[in-house]
Amino acid sequence: MAKIYTDKDADLSVLKGKTCAVLGFGSQGHAHALNLKESGVKVIIGLYPGSKSAAVAKEKGFEVYETGEAVKRADVIFVALPDTKQAKAYETQIKPNLTKGKTLLFSHGFSIHFKTIVPPKDVDVILVAPKGPGHIVRRQFTEGKGVPSLIAVFQNPSKQAKKVALAWAKGIGGTRAGVLETSFKEETETDLFGEQTVLCGGTTALVQAGFEVLVEAGYAPEMAYFECLHELKLIVDLMNEKGIAGMRFSISETAKWGDVSVGLKIIDAGVKKRMKAALKDIQSGKFAKEWVKEYEGGYKKYNALLKTGEKHGVEKTGEKLRALMPWMPKRNIKGAQAAY
Repeated sequence: MAKIYTDKDADLSVLKGKTCAVLGFGSQGHAHALNLKESGVKVIIGLYPGSKSAAVAKEKGFEVYETGEAVKRADVIFVALPDTKQAKAYETQIKPNLTKGKTLLFSHGFSIHFKTIVPPKDVDVILVAPKGPGHIVRRQFTEGKGVPSLIAVFQNPSKQAKKVALAWAKGIGGTRAGVLETSFKEETETDLFGEQTVLCGGTTALVQAGFEVLVEAGYAPEMAYFECLHELKLIVDLMNEKGIAGMRFSISETAKWGDVSVGLKIIDAGVKKRMKAALKDIQSGKFAKEWVKEYEGGYKKYNALLKTGEKHGVEKTGEKLRALMPWMPKRNIKGAQAAY
């Protein structure tokens, strides 16, 4: 079993006297910055010129600098930028201001593992990855709790890298819940596999296919939406709280029988075989190369696939039904953009 680090294993004073720069003020960036600040750590924000996030960060009480200047002033630099933005920012703003003894910190290992960023040997390179989105990291912290997190060390010339990673994890609330040590390779490959085959890709494809089967069979799209999408959250919440066995304990016998007798006919050996192929593409670097090529080419296929998904019948039906649910947050996803 992996060792689980808690508050007693991390020393926040490791960051005392250090300046920590958070590059980007999006989902993870804002959560780490605010949590660390409230933990007594000196935090500055680094943003590109003209970033709309600058006003927000200043309003929250942070000193804001252009990215290069923030790197120059900081001892620990958290690269809280999208994977697609990191390589260019590193070459133009981070690398020229990165000096011996500094620490580069990431919340996902993509750029380091797939070598879109190759750091100098005289800096520490660490990972602190909360297993939850930024708004949950922030909310749990303000409630006196935390989100389980991962740490990893890629380079450790100072011999203090793990202590800094644990201190950062404590500063954002991770050690309140528990921190596990991993590697950049393991975190990157399992994260990509999970989101592609189960959490995002697998789930969305399953929902859309189920919706299509019911509608094509003549059932009302509203009924298809409730059965294939709306109630999914209820089941996932039960699994999250109690595990799969606990979820089964909470549903009817009929639902349980359908689960154990039909589920494996849908998600069969063929699906597992294709999952293994997807994992192989991740491990070999094929997926990373294709993704880098896609964003360097202007996101043409990516944008086309997203637009196709937005036109699916489950989206129009869901938009209508969610309008009847006052507890549902109203969001305009088309106008939203990730801050960086």
